[in-house]
Amino acid sequence: MSKIILFNKPYDVLCQFTDEQGRATLADYINEKNVYAAGRLDRDSEGLLILTDDGKLQNKISDPKHKLEKTYLAQVEGEVTDEAIRQLQQGVKLKDGITRPARARIINQPEWLWPRQPPIRERNNIPTSWIELKISEGKNRQVRRMTAAVGFPTLRLIRECIGKWRLDVLKPGEFKLIKE
Repeated sequence: MSKIILFNKPYDVLCQFTDEQGRATLADYINEKNVYAAGRLDRDSEGLLILTDDGKLQNKISDPKHKLEKTYLAQVEGEVTDEAIRQLQQGVKLKDGITRPARARIINQPEWLWPRQPPIRERNNIPTSWIELKISEGKNRQVRRMTAAVGFPTLRLIRECIGKWRLDVLKPGEFKLIKE
């Protein structure tokens, strides 16, 4: 039976258990032994991170060849256009190649969303909007690069789902241990 931890990684936390520079890490939140992050979530991103003691499951979650879908909510600068959504849905050209087509749509800010600490930068004359992006690959900082490539830089990024696992009601810094 595999041990699986669903963790709501707060903003500014590293996806590792140690850091020589004294920054916040997983060890500040998770006291379970012999579990390892299945994939990564950038320090400036928030949301679902899965940790497990099962190497095969860790590989299935983190290796892009398995095409496990991940759902992200991105708050972006500007009013997102239908054309930008179409571009995301067709695949976006980045420096390291064209992304696979994403399932993308404009959404309202989720009502369940917690305030970010620190808050995102706000500009009085530039509105923000929200996009839901479902992708099945894992290029470095991919969602941020995709939204920037279509003209809407990401200000805040939350991963909501990885495959069948969801963030659900976990608040930032909380985790849930499940066994499968």
